Amino acid sequence: MTAIEASAHCDGPCGVYDPASARVAAEAVQSMTKKMLTLAANHSTDTGSAAYINTMSRYAAIKEEEAHKCKEELLVLWTDFFKPQHLEENPDIHTIFWQAAKLCSACKVEVSSEHAQELMDAVEHIHNMFWKVKGRDVPWIRAS
Repeated sequence: MTAIEASAHCDGPCGVYDPASARVAAEAVQSMTKKMLTLAANHSTDTGSAAYINTMSRYAAIKEEEAHKCKEELLVLWTDFFKPQHLEENPDIHTIFWQAAKLCSACKVEVSSEHAQELMDAVEHIHNMFWKVKGRDVPWIRAS
């Protein structure tokens, strides 16, 4: 049997890319970070209670899961959508994505409102860069 040669830009050549899923995940990271900080501030005396530990654990699990999702979405855009020709217009593209991915990792292991905001800012920058490459003016609109 003769093999048929095929090529695609990614594992599933759907051609559907959008940074919106990274934005939603980053927003969830920021939301869970805020909830964790508020919960800790409001329960300074009973942080050993089962209710506190349960709620904080749930917030932390969601934050970590969403940070991982955000990283996966960003990596797909970086490695599958953006091509060498996009480097001409965006010479710092690798640094932008690398730093955004590092922020996802930081948000997984920390409870930092600053890093959560930096992640949102990085995803917004990628959103703008992505749509400019596509030749479209798509506004940055948060769900929250």
